[in-house]
Amino acid sequence: MAQPSVELKKVDRKQNIVIVGGGAGGMEIATKLGRKLGRKAKAKITLIDCAESHIWKPLLHEIATGALDIGIDAISYRSHAAAHGYHFQQGAMTDLDRNKRQVILAPIKDKSGEELLPARRIDYDYLVIAIGSIANDFNIPGVREHCVFLDNTEQAMQIRSMLLNKFMRYASHHQLNDKIKISVVGAGATGVEMSAEMHHAVEQLSGFGYKIDSSLLEVTLIEADSRILPKVEKSEISESVTRELKQIGVNVRTSTRIDNVTDSGLHTTDDEFIAADMVIWSTGVKAPDFMKNIGGLASNAINQVMVKPTMQSLTDTHVFAIGDCAACPQTDGSWVPPRGQAARQMALMTADNICLMLAQKTPQHEYVYKDLGSLVNLSKFHTVGNLMSFMGGGVLVEGKIARFVYTSLYRRHLIELHGVFKGTLLMFAKGISRIIHPHLKLH
Repeated sequence: MAQPSVELKKVDRKQNIVIVGGGAGGMEIATKLGRKLGRKAKAKITLIDCAESHIWKPLLHEIATGALDIGIDAISYRSHAAAHGYHFQQGAMTDLDRNKRQVILAPIKDKSGEELLPARRIDYDYLVIAIGSIANDFNIPGVREHCVFLDNTEQAMQIRSMLLNKFMRYASHHQLNDKIKISVVGAGATGVEMSAEMHHAVEQLSGFGYKIDSSLLEVTLIEADSRILPKVEKSEISESVTRELKQIGVNVRTSTRIDNVTDSGLHTTDDEFIAADMVIWSTGVKAPDFMKNIGGLASNAINQVMVKPTMQSLTDTHVFAIGDCAACPQTDGSWVPPRGQAARQMALMTADNICLMLAQKTPQHEYVYKDLGSLVNLSKFHTVGNLMSFMGGGVLVEGKIARFVYTSLYRRHLIELHGVFKGTLLMFAKGISRIIHPHLKLH
């Protein structure tokens, strides 16, 4: 249902609305407020992110394996801000001064450590924290030292580089029966899709003359739960994906808990050793450690900001948090799960609540989570999912229909950021680019 428009009252000065985090939620709220307020000079909208460009997080595993080119799918924050009525500041948030209403950013340094820009303070009247989440190491010994993570574009590019080096080393120095052993810990959507994409990466590289094939790769997917995709309600999806993974050669290990990680592999709580040349850790969710009680805001055990259903923090009504970094309660006593669909819905609703506050009205929109479904895309091999889960368990979809819906999610994201015409045009252009360049290289 369309929300009624809000007539904004004039204030003594232009209000500063600051959004920290340029993921899907952060970008969509910055875009909506930029179009509605920034272009009309009714408020100053500023988006802050430590990167220069936006990548849709569900694409990270494809960037990590080289299936996608960051040059094609990245959106420059600066150019997008200029086109949609908001401002962009590059930097990493380190602290929050609520007394002065300022976000504190770390200095920007080059690769050698030389300071390019000193620490800064950004004034705000309304603050939206949308920094997302990172994988949770659960304080398991060796995870931080010996695993790689897939939380952001920089880490995806690190994995890409490591994979390429391992493949090239194998192509030039391999011996009979040698295998590249890669373990993926955590069989949620990211871990599952990453495991399948590894095999696609081998096929891509063989097209460039490397003497390799899928037999050189030994991928092990490890999950502590009794089945993969444990957060997906329909067990049929888990069963279907398990069958497909095994068919393409992935070793699926469930009910397996990790005790510690070394430079040669993983030790389980059952005293088993799983050898690995590379371990990708994709299990668990928490907000970054610096978010713990930042600025005196109430937070939970995994560093999420405690918020009301209006997405306002419990501590400060002028500070909002959305997405994975927010702990939002529901009427049944549960908490909103860390899902991309939730972050997007929270972002659009929060924009409306901020407009109400600017009009000196009480925020009236409260977030109620509705599970629209889950889709898992196993590279070119298979796509399966469940749609409209909140309606009697939803509808199971597989194959081309599921793939079409999966692709449509990205198309919708582009439309939210660019508008219907340009968003559709960009999606078409990206598709043409991949037809012209079917082998997007690891580099």
